[in-house]
Amino acid sequence: MDTCPHFAQIRDVTPSANGCEDCLKTGDDWVHLRLCLTCGHVGCCDESRNKHATRHFKETGHPIIQSFEPGETWGWCFVDRAFFERLPVTY
Repeated sequence: MDTCPHFAQIRDVTPSANGCEDCLKTGDDWVHLRLCLTCGHVGCCDESRNKHATRHFKETGHPIIQSFEPGETWGWCFVDRAFFERLPVTY
């Protein structure tokens, strides 16, 4: 898939933290980080115990995330369960 109807919800965002915003509050660790491209929330991946990126999607409905790992540009649409090697915008 090269495009997604949810790309319209991508905004120019500022990351909410340099780590998982929610794990930082509770002192937990994470494995990898994901950036919500609707609001800038930084959450941990599903390999992390708390799965805050997915939890953020379930609470807000914000569909598109991008890897927040250095050098990675891939993205994911939760709604369409679609992977993108590159997104139309990057943070």
